[in-house]
Amino acid sequence: MCGRFALTASPEEVREILGLMELEGFPPRYNIAPTQPILVAVAAPPLDPGSNRPDRMAVLVRWGLIPSWVKDPREFTLLINARSETAIDKASFRAAMRHRRVLVPASGFYEWHRPPKESGEKLQAYWIRPKRGGIVCFGGLMETYMSKDGSELDTGCILTVGANRTISEIHDRMPVVIEPQDFARWLDCRHGEPRDIVDLMRPADEDYFEAIPVSDLVNKVANVGAELQTPVIPPPKKQKPATDRSDDGQMNLF
Repeated sequence: MCGRFALTASPEEVREILGLMELEGFPPRYNIAPTQPILVAVAAPPLDPGSNRPDRMAVLVRWGLIPSWVKDPREFTLLINARSETAIDKASFRAAMRHRRVLVPASGFYEWHRPPKESGEKLQAYWIRPKRGGIVCFGGLMETYMSKDGSELDTGCILTVGANRTISEIHDRMPVVIEPQDFARWLDCRHGEPRDIVDLMRPADEDYFEAIPVSDLVNKVANVGAELQTPVIPPPKKQKPATDRSDDGQMNLF
C-alpha cells in the first residue's frame, strides 16, 4: 500500500526527468495525503507532423480515483491504490488501465510497520526513498469524474505490487516503479493493450530503496515540514522471556 508520499524536488528537476516543456512552480511537499491534489504526467495529444513539442504534459488530480460510472462519490470507497495484479480486469480500474495511465513523481513514500498486537510494540513509520536520491516515478491511473451538475474532477491512484524482500520487512505491498526508459511505453495508451505493459508492474530491485525509521509526526496530515523525514532510532523489539528446564525436565523461568 502507499498511503502517504512526498515530492520535495524542485519543479526544474521534475520537469527534466519527465521531459516536460514547462511546469508551474510548487513548494516542497513532505506529507502528501489522500484527497489532496497530486502532480501526474500524462501523454499529450498527438503531435502535428514536424512538431518538437514534448509528448507529455503535467496535470493535477485529486488523489483518490473515482470511476466514471459511480453515481454518488460520497458512498464510494476512496481508491488511493490499485493492485496491479487485478487492475486490468477490475471494473474500477479497467478503463483507466486501457486509456489513462499516468506517472506520479515522488521523492519517496512512507510506510508503517505494524507488529502483531500481542507483541505490545507500537507502529513504526518509515521514510522510503531511492538509495541514489533523486525522483522516483510511480505507475498510476487517472479518471475524470463528471458530477450531476456537469462539473468535472480529475482523480487518480497509485498502482501497487507485492513488496520486494527489502520492503516486505515493513509491509507486504509497495508502489509500482516505472523506470525512465519505460516512461514512453507506460504512457502510450493509443497502441497495444494493457497486457503489453504487465511486465513493467513488478517490484523494484532489492537495492533500489532505503528505509529510514522516522517519528510518528507523519501520522498527522497537518504536519508538513521537513522534520517528518528526520531519522530516529526505533525502540528495541521486546524479547520473549528466557526459559530453561529444571532438572526434572519442567519449564522454569527462574
